[in-house]
Amino acid sequence: MVTEIDIDLPDGRTLHAYDTGAGDLAVIWHHGTPNVGAPPAPLFAAAERLGLRWVSYDRPGYGRSTPDPGRDVASAAGCAASVADALGIDRFAVFGHSGGGPHALACGALLPQRVLGVVSVAGLAPRDADGLDWFAGMAASGVASLRAAEAGRAVKERFEASSVVYDPEFTEADLAALTGDWSWFNDVVGPAVQAGPAALIDDDLAYVGPWGFDPADVTAPVLLLHGRRDRVVPSSHAEWLARRCAAAELRLSPDDGHISIVTSAPSALDWLRERA
Repeated sequence: MVTEIDIDLPDGRTLHAYDTGAGDLAVIWHHGTPNVGAPPAPLFAAAERLGLRWVSYDRPGYGRSTPDPGRDVASAAGCAASVADALGIDRFAVFGHSGGGPHALACGALLPQRVLGVVSVAGLAPRDADGLDWFAGMAASGVASLRAAEAGRAVKERFEASSVVYDPEFTEADLAALTGDWSWFNDVVGPAVQAGPAALIDDDLAYVGPWGFDPADVTAPVLLLHGRRDRVVPSSHAEWLARRCAAAELRLSPDDGHISIVTSAPSALDWLRERA
């Protein structure tokens, strides 16, 4: 059972949060782009087996959370801390998929006394990552979208208003996952898309701008999962992060893409339980 609550922030904004309630280790889920923040139902059984409590929230601008234009990736640490405080949670782990990966890393870097472990699945590296050809291997439509974000908010807004079609170039394995248990993505992507592109624009501007922290500052154990056939976020991003984060373990799957890699998430929860 998932409980939903609204959390009032000191600046007058609201965060809409979710909590499964049971479990002695809280894991804060950081969702992708564009998603709302409901925790990952396909992983509920694995979490229950391991005694994990899913907690999550709609990133600002998504779902029922107040927009925060100009937010950076680092702002996720403050959001996560506010949610944890409201629920009476002192220490917790973080888990992010796709665009949620950088936000999970932000928590690890900026909340070192609270974060016990970090899992990033198919997550981005910083745009200014030294030695990384950031766009290499990325689908053409993804390059166009993020290049528009690099040009600034006005250009990005015009790009999204142009009715351009985004093709993530999903693999057969991705499509198979989306017709199985991970059809759950329809439940979190649909509401986010229907609400319009504003939150997606905020996300993309944050990804290509200064993140506000260095992944090297993450001291908690980090697990990076990535599919080598990912065309949304190329696996070179995870390889760069593995070199940057001193306590990182990298697991590359040769046959997985951006979505099918989440079928390995139960093993990531085992890893998290062992270390946190």
